[in-house]
Amino acid sequence: MSLSNPATALVSSYPRVELGHFPTPLERMANLGADFGIDNLWVKREDCSGLAFGGNKVRPLEFYLGAAAAAKADTVMITGAVQSNFMRTTAAAAAKLGLDCHVQLEDRVSDTDEIYQRSGNVLLDRIFGAKFHHFPEGEDEVAADRQVNKLAAELSAAGRRPFVIPLAADQRPLGALGYVLCAGEILAQAARDGIDFDHVVVASGSGLTHGGLLVGFRALGRDDIRVQAMCVRRDADSQRQRMRRRAAMIADLIGHDSLIDEADLLINDRCFPPSYGKLNAATQAAIAAFARREGLLLDPVYSGKVAAGMMHMAAAGDFAHAKGVIFIHTGGQPALFAYEPALTTAYTKMDNGS
Repeated sequence: MSLSNPATALVSSYPRVELGHFPTPLERMANLGADFGIDNLWVKREDCSGLAFGGNKVRPLEFYLGAAAAAKADTVMITGAVQSNFMRTTAAAAAKLGLDCHVQLEDRVSDTDEIYQRSGNVLLDRIFGAKFHHFPEGEDEVAADRQVNKLAAELSAAGRRPFVIPLAADQRPLGALGYVLCAGEILAQAARDGIDFDHVVVASGSGLTHGGLLVGFRALGRDDIRVQAMCVRRDADSQRQRMRRRAAMIADLIGHDSLIDEADLLINDRCFPPSYGKLNAATQAAIAAFARREGLLLDPVYSGKVAAGMMHMAAAGDFAHAKGVIFIHTGGQPALFAYEPALTTAYTKMDNGS
């Protein structure tokens, strides 16, 4: 069902290709709401965005690949973790649009097994026909971007027209416009369906989803909505520093000098450790809770850790006075298969009471 999105005018000057199934559903989670003591708990089903298992990377790709189309690119290039959802959806979008796709796999997660290296998103990248490159570091975004641009220069010299989707925080966050639009979509759905909310819970990694939503709500005059971000890539202090810069750049993209102040940067790293892509007990428990109480599958890297953080905050009474809470389900389910050995062990022990 189409909606009149109040954020459309904010992004209308940028080229965009249609890739996703929007609006994504906004569904009530009555069982978990009762468990958590949240009267109005909702999930924004970004996992239903339609392209290649969906997820939150489809909206940014509509703008990145809109720019690629405007530049008459014939190849798209991206860097990310081995099990990157962004690379998987980029490979799918490239196939849909008739572009070649090059993905650069970074070694971000230590001590991984053969299943992690071959299954999940990696298998899907291969099925979509992506061309693989490898980068031995996982904590140097600037170096990763530099290497992709070096590969792009080689392709250009061979007569190709590559378009590089950037990673580092100093690069133009064009993809965040997708989540400026999503902020408007949520407001339109809530108005249509009579949903009252004042909290949104979301992952914060690259900053495109978190920053786009935050800037979008503020640009639309909704200073009352608290965007609670959960760290999935780095600790809270580092992420806060990143998001100050990201939010300012996103605001500039839509013609605003400043929309965000320090009080808007609600960033929690309680359930992030031990590091990016590493499971913890709270995340395992959250994945089980969402699956067994709502029939929703979360991934171990992003949405699972966000759910774990939300559960911790709910137990601490942080949502006791909330009008309503919306959990942003960012997708990522293919990664479940890459973590199969650890998850099988965890849930076997859980079900056996050990």
